[in-house]
Amino acid sequence: MLEPTIMRLNLILGSLLIGLVVIAAGVSFFWLPVDPNAMNFAAQLSAPSATHWLGTDHLGRDLLSRLLVGARGTLFVGIIAVSLALSLGCSIGAVAALAGGLFDEMLMRIVDVLYAFPALLMALLLAAIYRPNTLTAMVAIGLATVPVFARLMRASVLSVKSRDFVEAGRALGVRRRRLLWRHILPSAISPIIVQASLSLAVAVLAEAALSFLGLGTPPRTPSWGNMLREAQGFLALSPYPALVPGLAIVATVLGWSLLGDGLRDALDVQ
Repeated sequence: MLEPTIMRLNLILGSLLIGLVVIAAGVSFFWLPVDPNAMNFAAQLSAPSATHWLGTDHLGRDLLSRLLVGARGTLFVGIIAVSLALSLGCSIGAVAALAGGLFDEMLMRIVDVLYAFPALLMALLLAAIYRPNTLTAMVAIGLATVPVFARLMRASVLSVKSRDFVEAGRALGVRRRRLLWRHILPSAISPIIVQASLSLAVAVLAEAALSFLGLGTPPRTPSWGNMLREAQGFLALSPYPALVPGLAIVATVLGWSLLGDGLRDALDVQ
């Protein structure tokens, strides 16, 4: 009885936390207390008040407005990066598992080489070639996550393709492409769904880290990583500019992690 309760609790808490982030991002398109880049030097580093609900930063900019706009970038970068990793990784893993032999070995060795480049190193490489921006951050995070999905999809397809219903399909002359899309992938997709949720948590942290280092979202665009970087020099004067984005990152990462754990238990992924 305890395990199903924990599973439901993880799903509920994770869904609630991510739902709050999605709502914050959606609200930012229709309503903001003030312009997130509007400076008010009379209200620098002020505490939460009726005028500024979460306080202001060192330039007097409203933290709530910047938090709401930052939620957009966090979701956008995370979802696009993980979608890129999922599409490339799953394609590579499925093709490698179905082909087998030398081709499988070659593809997976390429994946191993890619695995040696973490998101930060990939972002530095792309920043050296192109200007650091949101696009380079998304591509860096996506490419760094490809090996995870490739290995997982390959293992899942290898496990499924040896089952009796796949062997029966081959015996009946079903084409390999039809077997893959109609029978193998639907049976192998559960671990991928769980990994996508967990990878979104990693992507949120990676995006914040890249923005903190100046390799992600441009400084003028509000993002949680940018807010943390700007706040580090004023912690002794006011903790709010660091607390607001810091807690938002923690809540978002926790939400995706809990959602992934809940999905893993619900889908019975070992």
